[in-house]
Formats: sequence, C-alpha cells, structure tokens
Amino acid sequence: MTHKALMPIFASCLMVAAIGSGLWAKDAPSGRSTGFAPRRIVSVNLCADQLVLALADRSQIAGLTRNAADREMSAEADRAGGLPLLSSSAEHILAINPDLVVGMPASRSAALSALKGHHYRTLDLKSTDQLADIYDAIREVGRAVGHPERGRAMIAAMERNLVGLKKSGRGRVAAYYQRRGYMTGTGTLVDDLMQRVGLTNLAAKLGKPALAQVSLEEMVAARPDFLIVESATDAVTDQGSEMLHHPALRNIPRISIPQAWTVCGSAAYARAAHSLSAQIARFDARRH
Repeated sequence: MTHKALMPIFASCLMVAAIGSGLWAKDAPSGRSTGFAPRRIVSVNLCADQLVLALADRSQIAGLTRNAADREMSAEADRAGGLPLLSSSAEHILAINPDLVVGMPASRSAALSALKGHHYRTLDLKSTDQLADIYDAIREVGRAVGHPERGRAMIAAMERNLVGLKKSGRGRVAAYYQRRGYMTGTGTLVDDLMQRVGLTNLAAKLGKPALAQVSLEEMVAARPDFLIVESATDAVTDQGSEMLHHPALRNIPRISIPQAWTVCGSAAYARAAHSLSAQIARFDARRH
C-alpha cells in the first residue's frame, strides 16, 4: 500500500489491515495475561503498530509495518523512529522469529502463506469502531506485551480527558468527506466521534453504507452544516483533493483533523474529539 494513494480513511483501514494478521487467527490467544513479557514483538498492521508503540518497551519491538513511521497515517509515528520497519514478506518475519505477533482481523495474505505451520504466540485484535472497542484493544495489548498497568493508565487518562468534552455540535449535521468524494458512514470510528461531540452523520440521514461515494451535486443538495475533512486535503495536492475545493462547497463550514487521529483506534481518539468540538465552538463564536 502506498500512503499517498487517493483513498478514503475507511478504505485505508481495510488496506493496512490486509497485511495478513488473519493468517494466525486460529492460534490467537484470548489476551489474558500469562506473566510472559515478549522480547521480539512484531506488528503486522498499522493499527496494531500504534498500540504496540504506545504500550511496549522499545527494546521489545522487533518489527513494525512501513506505515508506522508515516505521520499522515500513524498518530504514534514519532515513536517509530529507529525501529525496524518490515515488509509483509514471510521471510522478514521468519528471520526475526518473534515471540509475539500482533495484528487485526484481515483476509489471508498470499505473501505470508509460508508462515503456515509456524506456531507463534499471537494477538488478533478486533476492529475498533467505537470508544469501548479502543479501550478493549488497549487492555489486550497491554496484557500481551507484559505491561497491563500501562494499558490501564492510558485508558484512565483518556477517560479523564473526555469527561469535560463539550457536545458543541448540538445535533447539527456533518459529513466526513474525503478524496474523490468518499463519505464515511455509520458504524465507524468517525461516526462514533461525531456522536460524541453532538453531530449527526449525514450518511445516516441519507441511508448510506459505511463507505459511499457521494457526488458534489448530492452533497450540495444535502446541505450539511459542516464538512469534516482530512487536514492533508486543506490544500490541493492532487485530483482527489481538488474536488474538495470546488466552489460549490465553499459555503459549507469546514472542520479539519489529521487522518492519523482517525484511521485507527488509539489514544488519539481523545485529541480528535476535542479538536472537533473546539473547531465547532470557534465557528459558533465567529458567527456571534
């Protein structure tokens, strides 16, 4: 996967997940702490990268995906500097002989088919479509890497951070609009964020699925109160981002947040929520 590809956040999630963790799903443990602290942890997708980086010691991390150090994709990119970044090839992982492989549910990867028959300790995480899922994933990874106290501390910090969050949206309608006109629908992490700040997802009003391509004409006709966009598309960089700057959309107020805060469930959820709420509040203040 190329991180500059013109694809929406939801599709990006699916692509990074497809690196191949589903290959080990049958051997995946329940996430219960065994008292064993792994010394050679390998992460096989972007979402797992971020939790491993946040909860494991650097000395424990033997390999991450190449997207782990991409600031546009990973909220933990700064922590990835100097750590091994791996391809999805079986040879790379076999050479490390990991004692823990962390990943997310995904389709089988042909590149990793050679790993069949090798019994690595694995943690196959569920997708994170709401805040409760993020907390579950943090707990599981904290236990698996031998630092359950770090997982508990991260969750407690997020809970404290979200207590005072203002529902600035007050029921107004927003569309998470991305390159090439893709809109994120309900049942997604972005939708959960919208609800948390008091916004109504336009996708729900239009009956759209989790990911749908919505034309400029349809978006203008729907007249959402806000467009939420990736900060990387604040300026025109390609044809995909150019359509987001069409004059027909000019009068719809914009909320801009980094893709890295929403592409995966992590502690960045709290940052995204506060940023959404604060930007709406600033818009309201300007109007009055």
